[in-house]
Amino acid sequence: MKHRQILAGLAALSLTVNLAGCGGQSATSSTATSVSAASSALAAPKADTQTAGSYPVTITNYDYTGSEVTYTYEKTPERVVAIYQGSIETMIALGLEDHVIASYGLDNAVKDEWKEGFARMNYQEDVFAPDKETVTLLQPDMILSWGALFSEKNLGDVPAWHEKGVATYINSNTRAGGHLRTLANEYADILNLGKIFGVEERAEALVDEMKSAVSSTLASVEGQEPVQVAVVEPIGGHITNYGASSLVGDMVAQLGGELVQPEGSEMSKENLVTADPDVIFVVYMAYSGENPETVIANQLAVINEDPALASLLAVQEGRVYPIMLGDMYAAGPRTIDGIRTIAAGMYGDAAA
Repeated sequence: MKHRQILAGLAALSLTVNLAGCGGQSATSSTATSVSAASSALAAPKADTQTAGSYPVTITNYDYTGSEVTYTYEKTPERVVAIYQGSIETMIALGLEDHVIASYGLDNAVKDEWKEGFARMNYQEDVFAPDKETVTLLQPDMILSWGALFSEKNLGDVPAWHEKGVATYINSNTRAGGHLRTLANEYADILNLGKIFGVEERAEALVDEMKSAVSSTLASVEGQEPVQVAVVEPIGGHITNYGASSLVGDMVAQLGGELVQPEGSEMSKENLVTADPDVIFVVYMAYSGENPETVIANQLAVINEDPALASLLAVQEGRVYPIMLGDMYAAGPRTIDGIRTIAAGMYGDAAA
């Protein structure tokens, strides 16, 4: 499908670290921007200390190259363009759907509890992501998206938008430059958007729920031997392995598991058999086929029905589980679903 092809192209850019290791007001008033050297790979996004609900609010985020960019918000953004699943759903989860004038780029349906908010976000089905000219005509005061979309061929680079008084926010786990993809980044993005829009308490509640799910799981399985895990995605006859530097790899580690192949790369059938993980998570994208259930079944069949993989312990014991891409890559508020899926697959009822 068209969406699958476009998203695969974006993933090829954003997953490099994993594989190699209208109406309304006009744009905001003038803002201060500056670009600094890229930070350490371990550093999470930063926000300057502010009094709750006050402006100006200064946030450090990134440009297309992954370099840090500081932007000062003089007031609450009111004309937001949200592109890609995590951007759309983060705005809904924070109760900010009425700030969104246009949205694009779903690779799976929004959850039932978010559908009412989604209906007010002017979702555009004709293209997966708009071009710079289309967004310019929308007169936004903020753009939320993946880092890979802020190229000149797509949305245009961050500094040019800032010069026009248009804020940008890139999901930190799509930052270019070989930086780690972590739970801490997802937490920081939610908290930063809470500061930008003056909904800190709602943002903190979302993050606290995620942290609590991790800590309660660890408490319930204390003393157990680490579960050996593989997270794979069959694509075009090959099997991609998500390594330790991916968000899902960090989920596994934070939940007390160990990846059988920490290096993010293609995994051969022979290597998978040799590693023989206790549990295998198979990544799928709901909108990559005509029917999500068929997509899931086909992805699982690559592992479960291949005679060359029949000896795998996970296959024999029925411990091969699907996990949706949107729950474990640049996941936003769906991070909680990714955490719960990984925990349940690793520990079963003990994770409750």
